[in-house]
Amino acid sequence: MLRVLLISLSVVAIARAELCKPDAQNAFKVRLSIKTALGDNAYAWDANEEYLFKAMVAFSMRRYSSKRTTQISNVLLCNVTGRVSFWFVVTDSSKNVTTVPGSEIEAAIRMNRNRINSAFLLSDKTLQFLKITSTLSPPVEPSTPAWLIVFGVVLCLIVAGIIFLVVGGIRQHKKKNKESAERESLEEKDEVTVTAENGIACESLDLKAGHINGVFAADDERFTSL
Repeated sequence: MLRVLLISLSVVAIARAELCKPDAQNAFKVRLSIKTALGDNAYAWDANEEYLFKAMVAFSMRRYSSKRTTQISNVLLCNVTGRVSFWFVVTDSSKNVTTVPGSEIEAAIRMNRNRINSAFLLSDKTLQFLKITSTLSPPVEPSTPAWLIVFGVVLCLIVAGIIFLVVGGIRQHKKKNKESAERESLEEKDEVTVTAENGIACESLDLKAGHINGVFAADDERFTSL
């Protein structure tokens, strides 16, 4: 009986070894850049980290499909290197000698990518699933609502228009006042003039009031008396 059990375990181990190998069907390669991401705070990749990775993959599979009862033992790792890269597959929990389709694994990883990255303090660039495309970052929403930005722009345009009208009105008013002052100055110059004729100084003539020159007025009085 013990012999049969040992043989069965050996067969399962051999089968699992065949399931998890580079470029095997439904197998995925993972590469981690822990030193690059964390620098002096980088942690060593050991059996505990491998256990955490298996747990996160099992969690992702169970969360992706309620029909899956994936256990940590169903996640197989192989070809682990010192620069922290390895391959993994997920076996079917009901049969244990076949792997879960790669499309399901990829969908589960993509669905829970942020949770996996957070568990290892890494990002899509430093924790790479080489055959699984990176998840898109959620769109960044602006801190200021769009309607408020539009309202601010419209308000600024209105204020600028009002300022332009006020300044333009003030300039126009000043221009009219200046023209009026110049016109009045010219009229005053025309009204008051000083001339000299035959060596006799004549009083200024008021063109509007009809001012009479005193010299001619005296002659008129003399001839009238005669």
